[in-house]
Amino acid sequence: MLSSILLWALATSRFFSTGVADSSKTSASYITYSTVTGYFLQDEPSTNASTFNFMTTNFGLINRTYPADTTLHSNHNLTQWQRFKHQVTQLNREAPRGTEYKLLYMGRHGDGYHNDAQAYYGTPAWNCYYSELDGNSTITWSDAHLSPLGVTQALAVNEFWASEIKHQKIPTPQSYYTSPLTRCLQTANYTFNGLDLPATHPFIPEVKEYFREGISGHTCDRRSNETYIHDLFSSYRIEPGFTQDDELWVALHGETSTDQAVRSKRVLDSVFTTDGSTYISITSHSGEIGSILSVLGHQAFGLSTGAAIPVLVKAQTSGGTAPTTALQPYTALCTCTSPPAVTATTSICAYAPAETSPGI
Repeated sequence: MLSSILLWALATSRFFSTGVADSSKTSASYITYSTVTGYFLQDEPSTNASTFNFMTTNFGLINRTYPADTTLHSNHNLTQWQRFKHQVTQLNREAPRGTEYKLLYMGRHGDGYHNDAQAYYGTPAWNCYYSELDGNSTITWSDAHLSPLGVTQALAVNEFWASEIKHQKIPTPQSYYTSPLTRCLQTANYTFNGLDLPATHPFIPEVKEYFREGISGHTCDRRSNETYIHDLFSSYRIEPGFTQDDELWVALHGETSTDQAVRSKRVLDSVFTTDGSTYISITSHSGEIGSILSVLGHQAFGLSTGAAIPVLVKAQTSGGTAPTTALQPYTALCTCTSPPAVTATTSICAYAPAETSPGI
């Protein structure tokens, strides 16, 4: 009981030390985010996320005219992406003080060994038993690495980017960010290394703690230490304040969706207030990208492993104090004392006793 409470207290103190939902701290301004729709198919309610392929649809960019087209001397030889870039430039030029527009390229990591394990054991057995283990006799899924399929998926996206750069003149990211989990570190590397990128904006991603997957008791979501990350990709920058060990992950407990949304808002605030780039790449996870989309007011849009989504974001900075959301206790996972059958469609699991469940 004591160890669980101490672990949760440590994780909570880490949230507060980095400013997440700390209602004791006030700010003279805050940022409100919204999605600017009408530019990408992924914004359209009629688009089916389960069948959509961003690589066969020019990243989903809608073939249309823009108000800024009238300011071009000639657009006969310009690609859709070149005209889109001109439109975004015009939006920022005409934006009132405190308003800016950025395009986020958000990519989900490729297939990982944890994805394969969940597919093999089935979701009920995975959630209640196997996800709490580090692996089995064949593979390791704690801080899961990419599977061979995941590497193939990331390399396919690399080829897609190369084609878009050459033929569509797509604006390449000016900044790169990644989750600290290994599968994202690898995906970012396979996706962007070797591309014809401007010398002024090379692929040197920054590792940011809060772009990680929803914090759960699953070992696949427990990150490795800072030394490991640095040794794996020494060219990557690691954000200031990044701890040596994972101080947020707690065995058999996880953050609530409310806390994840607060964390997503906080990391977006960090990027938008410190990074003047207009085009930004984020390599993350299905759950975290879903949380970010919610913060941005974007419709839900699930991504398969290796998929990506562009979102044009309007950020408005207002004076005053932002509404605060109180942190909630980590919730206990429902676990099984023995492994269910692989073919099970449900599981009989039990939550941690009330007295050991973390609380404020």
